[in-house]
Amino acid sequence: MPRLFLALLLSLACLSTQADVPPIDKILILKSERRLEVISQGETIRQYRVSLGRYPVGHKQQKGDQRTPEGVYTIDWRHESPQFNLSMHVDYPNLKDRMAAWDRGVDPGGMIMIHGTPINDEFPEWFYKGLDWTDGCIALQNSDMKELWDLVPDGTLVDIRP
Repeated sequence: MPRLFLALLLSLACLSTQADVPPIDKILILKSERRLEVISQGETIRQYRVSLGRYPVGHKQQKGDQRTPEGVYTIDWRHESPQFNLSMHVDYPNLKDRMAAWDRGVDPGGMIMIHGTPINDEFPEWFYKGLDWTDGCIALQNSDMKELWDLVPDGTLVDIRP
């Protein structure tokens, strides 16, 4: 009986902790500041340092340019990746991106993710801190990514600004 009571008490504690987090309105990414903010009811409730694509200035133009896009997107699915820990997919390219790429006669690319750092013995997590190293994705430290993963539901708006 004491174990059942303890299990019930722990369950209620977990539920009350989740209930204390207000609904998430959007993720705001400020590329020039290398910052990701989690916004709820107009207020920043969390912020994280991020790494961007190897060429972080400017909007993604085409596949392989290693730029992080700029614009308004959503989180449309997530994945537990053996290469990049946890990852949430950003629905780039949107219609505007596809039309611009069509006009230029190029492939806009895709698979833009918000993800953790590689799990790699040769290059530990601290190696990536402060570097823009992705192919256009937004990367966080793994502990930050775990927190973001738990906070942000699919369908959340992602606003990526220069």
